[in-house]
Amino acid sequence: MSVFKKWRSRLRQFSLKNRLFAPLYLSCLLLILFLIVQGSLNLLLEKLHQQAFGWVAHSLLVEQKTEQMLSHALDQQTSIRGYLITKDKELLDNYDRANNAFHSSFKSLEKLTKGDQSQLEQLQVIESIHAIWQDSFVQSVIAGTASKTYLPGKILFDPMRDVVKTMLQHEEKILSQRQQQLQQINQIKTALEVFNVFIASVGVSWNLWLLRKRVEIPLRHLTQVSQAWRAGKLEIRLGYTTSDEIGRLASVLDEMAAEIRQRQEYSQMRNQQLEDLISALSHDLRTPLLATRNTLRPMLNGAFGSVDETWREILEEYRQSNEQLLKLVDNLLDVSRYEAGGGQHLNWEPLDWAKICSQAVELICQIHARQLTPTIYIAASLPTVYGDQLEIQRVVQNLLDNAARVSPPDQEITIKVSLLGGDRIKVSVRDRGPGVPPHEKDKLFHRFIQGRGRRGGAGLGLYLCRQIVVAHRGTIEVDSQLGEGSTFWFTLPVSLTFDGEAGVGRGGFPNPPVQKSGVGGVGN
Repeated sequence: MSVFKKWRSRLRQFSLKNRLFAPLYLSCLLLILFLIVQGSLNLLLEKLHQQAFGWVAHSLLVEQKTEQMLSHALDQQTSIRGYLITKDKELLDNYDRANNAFHSSFKSLEKLTKGDQSQLEQLQVIESIHAIWQDSFVQSVIAGTASKTYLPGKILFDPMRDVVKTMLQHEEKILSQRQQQLQQINQIKTALEVFNVFIASVGVSWNLWLLRKRVEIPLRHLTQVSQAWRAGKLEIRLGYTTSDEIGRLASVLDEMAAEIRQRQEYSQMRNQQLEDLISALSHDLRTPLLATRNTLRPMLNGAFGSVDETWREILEEYRQSNEQLLKLVDNLLDVSRYEAGGGQHLNWEPLDWAKICSQAVELICQIHARQLTPTIYIAASLPTVYGDQLEIQRVVQNLLDNAARVSPPDQEITIKVSLLGGDRIKVSVRDRGPGVPPHEKDKLFHRFIQGRGRRGGAGLGLYLCRQIVVAHRGTIEVDSQLGEGSTFWFTLPVSLTFDGEAGVGRGGFPNPPVQKSGVGGVGN
């Protein structure tokens, strides 16, 4: 019993129901059987066709030999009569040749009509008429006893012609029947060919319909669901429950999607917990760091007494370290704020590009404790752009800070503000540093990622820049070539018209105040 169950389970595994192309296998089997039957029918019809064609040819040959026999009989009669009148030996030779041809045609007709008793009886009548004519007339002509006024046609040709006519009529009837049979066979062949075309068309249509139902539609659904998965909608399922290959594949993919979604939800939960922890720690750390700043500054300024040079250096190092930690905490808090609320906290106002660029340069000079003279190009007659001026200044300041870090002191740094395509403002900062490798470009704007030659921070600056630009409905990118420097740029949409003075504007952000006039810049 266990062996029987094992074989039964194997047969179920190889069942056509479990095969995607089962209709194709079945149709191929039916096609082979159909070809075998069609070939057999074609052979049978070809054989019948050849047989009918042979019958027609036989009837035509019988008619031909009958007419030849009658013609030879007429030649005999003409030759012997001419010999009777002229005694010309050549006519007698013609008679002999016609007589031999008559007997040859007669024997051929006997062979051809061997199976037709009616025709054989007619041949016997012809043979009797010919024999009587030879005995009663030809022998007397050759012996010289026949009268020249005797007409032999009434004895030979006229009776023979009537018999031949009867034979031809009989053969015409047979020929007509055999031609009808041949025509019927041709009609059957034509009908069979039409039936073959019909069956082939039905088979192809059936296969195409089944392939579309069992392959194309499921694969199209699989593609749509895969695209939804790629968009993050992992809760969608294929729901294909057949037992064929696509059904088993769909089941595996559904299980994978469910597992990935579970892991994703767990990862999101862990990330949210980590972000909440970072935000809480940042809030808790900011207070003592601010207190430390407020203590170190007065100490360096001598509020608690004079400080010698050694302690001043130590306190200055402490102050710088405290400032870096405070900056990191502020960045973490800003990142958490943007990730939690997008751009809801932004203060929308018309942007003054000259003020933004000049203040960013001034702050960077203070940070690096050296004079920076970047080249600033601000296109004239720029349209109005609304945004949070302090946040956009932070973006420009961050990009300029990175450029100052990677560029040699004697190399030029360029800040450019221009119109892009008529509906966007492009702000770019170009440095003369080592450049960014192609494989690092896509990672630069992620959290805790630093490019080559851009060390010193926590890797949050460019990520925060992207959050600010995205909150302003813009984009930020980098163009770079190794050894030639990099150009970090971002775009902001031009604000021409708005839905109103209050409420939520395009992209889910608060509407800026209505202002129609444009603000132009200065080209330096």
